[in-house]
Parts: sequence; C-alpha cells; structure tokens
Amino acid sequence: MKRRQMLTNSVTTMAALATNSLASIAGTETSASPQFIDMHTHIGTYTNGNKELTAPALVKWMDEYNIEKAVVLPLVSPESTTYLQLPDVAIKAAKEFPDRLIPFCSIDPRAIIRGGLEGLVDILRKYVDQGAKGFGEHKVGLDFDDPLMMRVYEACQEVRIPLLFHIDNIRGKDQPGLPRLENAIRSFPELNFIGHGPGWWASISGLDDQKSLGGYPKGKVLPGGAIDRLMETYPNIYGDLSAGSGSNAISRDMEFGREFLIRRQDRICFGTDYLQPGQHVPQFEVFRQLELPPDVRTKIYRGNAERVLKL
Repeated sequence: MKRRQMLTNSVTTMAALATNSLASIAGTETSASPQFIDMHTHIGTYTNGNKELTAPALVKWMDEYNIEKAVVLPLVSPESTTYLQLPDVAIKAAKEFPDRLIPFCSIDPRAIIRGGLEGLVDILRKYVDQGAKGFGEHKVGLDFDDPLMMRVYEACQEVRIPLLFHIDNIRGKDQPGLPRLENAIRSFPELNFIGHGPGWWASISGLDDQKSLGGYPKGKVLPGGAIDRLMETYPNIYGDLSAGSGSNAISRDMEFGREFLIRRQDRICFGTDYLQPGQHVPQFEVFRQLELPPDVRTKIYRGNAERVLKL
C-alpha cells in the first residue's frame, strides 16, 4: 500500500510540474490569469511544404496552451495562400467545436458578385446567419483603398462585423505612414478594422522606405509610427498581435513594446497565426518577458476580443 501510494504521489507531482511548466511557457499562471482568446488561426494546408492542420488538432494544441477559444480565418485570394481555405470549412469546424472555434467569412473583392454592394451584403449576412463573427483574413493583391476593397469595407460596416486585414507590399498594399489604410478607416467609422501583417506591424515605428512594409525591421522603434497615430485619432482600429510580424514589433524594442501595449491596452488582441502542427509560436515567450500588469493582460489576452467579436 505504501509503495502504491508513493507511486500515486509521484505521478500526481509529475503531472503538476508538467502543468506548471506549460503555464510558464504560455506566459500565464492557470490559477490567476484568464485563458487566451486567439484572434488568428487557420485550418487546412497553407502552402506546399506545410503540414495540414485539422480542427481537432487545432483544439488539442489550444488545450496545451491555455487557449479557450480561437478565431478560424479563411484565405480566399490567390495571393494569400497556395491552398484556399474556404469560409464553409471554418463554419463547419466551428459547428464541430462550438465552444472553442469562432469562424470568420471572406470573399475576394474581385469575385463576380451579382447586385454589387447589395449582393455582397446578402452574401455576408448568410455567412453571419451560419455563425461567422467577422470578415477575414482580408489578404488581397490590391491597394488597400482600391474601390473593390472599399466596397468590402462598406458591406462589412452594413452587416456590422469586424474586418481583420493583412498589409504588406503584395497584399493590401499601402505606403509608409499607411495613408490608404487611413482613408478606409476614416471612410467607414462604424467598421472595426483589425490590423495584421508585416506592413501593419512595421508601422509601429516611423518608416521612410517602402521596403520596410514587407519585412521585419529590427532595432529601436523610431518616433512617428503610424499605428500610434491612427489609434490616437480613430477609435475603430485594432491590432492583432499574431505571427512573426506581431512578435517582432514588440520584441525588437522591449521597453517601447511594453509601454505601447500598456498605452494601447484597449486596442490589442492576442493572436498566434497558428496554421500547421508543431509550429513555433513566439508570442507566449514575449508575453512572459513583458510581465504586463494583470488588468492589461486580461484585456489583451481575451477582453478586447470578447468586446470586438461580441462574444
């Protein structure tokens, strides 16, 4: 009996150590901090060379990293991915895991749409009726304020769903200072835009060259960043802190990054861009190093997502 009790205690202790270790990696203490809501994941296959990520595998990974819910984003434009990820797949996955997965919808602005704006609104409403909580990932090889893109924003505003976008020098194209994005934000003040991608997160710093919008700039953040200016001016712009671009924006200058997150605590949403099994996600380690105040963590980890997605 003593030997059996010792074995039981040993197993219990090992399990507790594993849980605490995992919580530390995720930058959270399970007893004190809220679970994450991940604003940015994908299911399916991204490009050739990537492994397929199924909905059950995504949920299993979420369990390991203290993620309560995750947004599943379609990719429907040819510039966005090798293998298209359709809204119907995201909606089906969310029906399989209704308490864990949150589907978004998307449609390429260049697609044939009967009825113009009214036809597009009708399409989006049908997706919303099936459970879609937003539009994206909006990752299209057009200027960010191209007339076809602006029609998408108008439709999303009418349907009253947020739009998660990608900016770089190929998709959602803009210029240093993000004037095209600003035109869209200003034109549709009732639409919540959620920023993502190299062009968006490079703009945490002042930029003077086009090339930087397509990369991962290093070094100290320079004055004049477009993100701070836009967030100060417009209440309908948010940031999705996912992918290498998001983690790089904060970790390139940790002092500025911490101050930025505290300053913009009501506008930043946790995200990973997890899209294949075994993928390294740097966000957990970055947040562990930041040691943000508990109330700030709560807003970024989940509170802002709950508000924007009306969960």
